[in-house]
Amino acid sequence: MLKRVVLVLGFLSTFSTSFAQHDAVVVSEKPVATAPAHAAEVPAAVTEKDKIKKENKDFITHHLLDAHSFDFMVEKNADGTEKHWGFPLPVIFYDKANGFHAMMSSAFHHGKEVVESKGGYYKLFHEKIYKTDASGTINLDEHQHATNEKVLDFSITKTVLMVVVTALLMIFIFGGIAKSYKNSLVPTGAGKILEPLILFIRDDIAKPNIGAKYQKYMSYLLTIFFFILFLNVFGLLPFGINVTGNIAITAALAIFTFLITQFTANKNYWQHIFWMPGLPLPMKIVMMPIEIIGMFIKPFALLIRLFANMTAGHIVIMSLIAMIYVFKNVIAGVAFPFLTFVLYLLEILVAFLQAYIFTMLSAVYFGMANEEHHHEGEEGVVHH
Repeated sequence: MLKRVVLVLGFLSTFSTSFAQHDAVVVSEKPVATAPAHAAEVPAAVTEKDKIKKENKDFITHHLLDAHSFDFMVEKNADGTEKHWGFPLPVIFYDKANGFHAMMSSAFHHGKEVVESKGGYYKLFHEKIYKTDASGTINLDEHQHATNEKVLDFSITKTVLMVVVTALLMIFIFGGIAKSYKNSLVPTGAGKILEPLILFIRDDIAKPNIGAKYQKYMSYLLTIFFFILFLNVFGLLPFGINVTGNIAITAALAIFTFLITQFTANKNYWQHIFWMPGLPLPMKIVMMPIEIIGMFIKPFALLIRLFANMTAGHIVIMSLIAMIYVFKNVIAGVAFPFLTFVLYLLEILVAFLQAYIFTMLSAVYFGMANEEHHHEGEEGVVHH
């Protein structure tokens, strides 16, 4: 038990070190931008504490965003230069004036270099690719948002990479489990750990909520549960992997649930949406738009719940670690790491809980789409 506690504390200390070394990445991009005249005036009374707060805020924002390179950590040298530990990723984008472009993200040198390609100039700014001039000027509005022309980005970003890695990992693990069951019904290897979860999803989620037709949804429910679970666990690593905190990913997962619900629904489901049985005619007309809106609210609730909970967890943990560098005293050095450790354990629970909730609600929606309704008039006919 003591060994496990030491390993966890060492892991958290690594996370804190990575945080401290990485906090200047976003700030270093600002000198390349052309800000409005009033924004160029930097107050002389800015304290070191205020500077640290701003750097911490910039790092948290940077951590939550997707990235065009996979950086494990950034080492800041004494002369102000930075050494990035990681590897570049493929960059593919389309510019309507110059067509498609392909290169590695190292060409942008983490936003410090201007890339010339097919007669155009491009720069990486806050993990977005903008069209610029030969000097790499990024024009900012009053809200510090870039006004340069954007390109259509098809890059293999860190989020895309982790989605592919997770998919391949699941194929490898569950392919091996399926193969082992051909030889023996006794689980071996990863099956010993994952079989209870698989049976739990079947017996406690699919069967009670869907009913007799649960089998045709099992493959999707298992996939969505373990996909979200693995991504959530990867998000707990100190490498800025925040896939389920990306609203585009959670929206895609919710859309899959929505489409499966609509395309596998029976006639009773559609009848209760467009012409609610058992109600007076005026009420049927009133209920129809409400039910139609409800069709889209359900997947929206799915995507927002997963996105908000995972993003909030990342922000809280990183904010607590950032407080160590703000206060810089013994109390902060003891209290905030301990509180971070406690919340980190809570985040592990949340990683499982959010995968469970998404799977459970998907099963509930599938059950509603396949429910057989018996109304009083219909029951009377059956009995007679």
